[in-house]
Amino acid sequence: MSLRIHGNRALKTLPGLDTRPTPARVREALFNIWQGTIPGCRWLDLCTGTGAMAAEALSRGAALVVGIEQSAKACRVIQQNWQQIAKPDQTVQLIRGNLVQKLPTLAGQQFDRIYFDPPYAGNLYEPVLEAIARYQLLADDGELAAEHSPARSMPEMVGNLNLQRQKIYGNTALSFYAVLYN
Repeated sequence: MSLRIHGNRALKTLPGLDTRPTPARVREALFNIWQGTIPGCRWLDLCTGTGAMAAEALSRGAALVVGIEQSAKACRVIQQNWQQIAKPDQTVQLIRGNLVQKLPTLAGQQFDRIYFDPPYAGNLYEPVLEAIARYQLLADDGELAAEHSPARSMPEMVGNLNLQRQKIYGNTALSFYAVLYN
């Protein structure tokens, strides 16, 4: 199976629904919202899955892409996809392992855009948002988008992260967080 991103580029995907690719219309909507902020940005992709969101960011000029994914099989596909898309002046790093355990290894780095797409029924939302706030991974002028079921209630505040807005696209919702200044 293949998936297409910006510029009609095909990406490899894993069979089955284990990696749950973000629907094309949601990807397009997100990149329309973040239009103009991707070139040169530092992108963090959490629960990377197929790697399509980060590949999309690379194809639109992100300077740095870091992804965290638990599945070894998915990591192999992501590496292939990113190598196919990344230009020599772009940096990519894929970290394999448990998301909550790996986030502290990023302390000291900041990202302009963070995309977080965990399994909807999982319990990762609050612990991951708390870790992002604790380790100050989101740049002061950055934004985080969390993908979730529209039925899920997302917290208004987590540490210094403040819910800015929510968008719903059929069975997919995006909640946008920014750093709240003290």
